[in-house]
Amino acid sequence: MNEPSIIIDDTTLRDGEQTAGVVFNRRDKIAIARMLDSIGVQELECGIPAMGKEEQSDVKALVDLGLNARLITWNRATVPDIQASIESGVTAVDVSLSVSDIMIRNKIRKTREWVKEQLKVALGFAKGKGLYVSVGGEDASRADIPFLIELMQITWAMGGDRFRFCDTLGILDPFGTYDMVRALRTAVPELPLEVHTHNDLGMATANAIAGIRAGAQFVNTTVNGLGERAGNAALEEVVMGLKHASGIDTGIDTHRFRELSLFVAKASNRPLPAWKAVVGERVFAHESGLHADGVIKDPRNYEGFDPAEVGLVRQIVVGKHSGTSGLMERYKDMGIAISRSEAMHLMDKVRKIAQQTRRPLSNSQLIKLYGLKRAA
Repeated sequence: MNEPSIIIDDTTLRDGEQTAGVVFNRRDKIAIARMLDSIGVQELECGIPAMGKEEQSDVKALVDLGLNARLITWNRATVPDIQASIESGVTAVDVSLSVSDIMIRNKIRKTREWVKEQLKVALGFAKGKGLYVSVGGEDASRADIPFLIELMQITWAMGGDRFRFCDTLGILDPFGTYDMVRALRTAVPELPLEVHTHNDLGMATANAIAGIRAGAQFVNTTVNGLGERAGNAALEEVVMGLKHASGIDTGIDTHRFRELSLFVAKASNRPLPAWKAVVGERVFAHESGLHADGVIKDPRNYEGFDPAEVGLVRQIVVGKHSGTSGLMERYKDMGIAISRSEAMHLMDKVRKIAQQTRRPLSNSQLIKLYGLKRAA
């Protein structure tokens, strides 16, 4: 079997935990790491060892699990940060530098020359220790392309393993992402690229896929799209988007996506919306008469993929917009066969109840309605 060409680097345990107010305990981290590993995620960004002994101990506990996934840590491009990662037991690191002029000038208050020297020192130290190194370009989407190319050439010349293109503020659209990643890929084709996208404009998943279509081999994700501010590209969306919109199979077993999303939602105390793309409870729920009828005849009429692919089930909801086909199907699921003429007779009552309660009808309401009809 060929290795998948796209590598998912899931950063739920690093950038996901940077969601304001979110903290995973060690038990959560171990459970999330095991679940991600079990479905075939190839790489886990699992923490920031420079934060201190407790974080280092958590990372070490993940290393000790002996997962198939490669564990990688996030570091500022400094020797002490990288040393802390080494002491945590990982053999792969992301070393991050601010690369846009606005951050170089206003955040770190240095120069481009200083950034290049910082890269050489940090990368030289990490490679000297035998580490796998991803060089992270913070705010790359606002950086000067020729300067990014220069940093990538330094990375390649010094043995760096890939370059992370970060849309740190989530300001790109898919067209801009494609153009920038394509330009970098063309300029330094020998160095693999990674895309890291944020969702401030609601385009993180689209931008991640655009980056891959432009030639990036690695993509960062988080479960449920957790992350700074509006979050990151969601694992479940990127994987299913690549599969069904782009025809790219990542090799990830998607059948546990719903289970994984629910677990992370609980651990992060960030409830999963019912309408959340791919894994929301109601994304395969059909109420309107036209849609329900079409799905009953053939689910492919109104479903882009089988809900079982992500651990969900199809739901026929009976409410204000329902038609007779949907109502008959719901009764059929409860073991009650009704004719179309009976369904038509019940529809006015169904709609009246839905209007009054502003909710779809429950099984008990439908059974009661059926009993009243039989008694009439």
